[in-house]
Amino acid sequence: MFKGFKDFLMRGNVIDLAVAVVIGAAFTSIVTAFTTNLIQPIVDMIGPADTGNLGIRIGTRPDGSALSIDFGAVLTATLNFLIVAAVVYFIFVLPMNKLQQRRKRGEEPAAAEPTDVELLTEIRDLLREQQRREQPERVES
Repeated sequence: MFKGFKDFLMRGNVIDLAVAVVIGAAFTSIVTAFTTNLIQPIVDMIGPADTGNLGIRIGTRPDGSALSIDFGAVLTATLNFLIVAAVVYFIFVLPMNKLQQRRKRGEEPAAAEPTDVELLTEIRDLLREQQRREQPERVES
């Protein structure tokens, strides 16, 4: 059981996947910071401040603070997703697809292997030619 698990972990795919997860997490934090600090303030300017800016006030909490649906947060999360998806596509997926297409174009079909009959025919012809060379030429006198 442990040998199978060790084999699974030692595959290149698992290590590549682990690296991708770490890079993805780091990149997600950059995108989140970008949208929270640059995009969210612009979105918040659209609506009133007491509803989470781009939101709808639906009531008050027992402590007296406003209870609202914040569409700005949803918009920010959507922008996070779109930015991450675009970067993953243009940085990873698109170049990988182009690389695979180049590899496919570079592959030429291998020369067809001769069949057994073709090989035997070639051997027969070579043996006949060799016998003709070895036989002394008859000279007529």
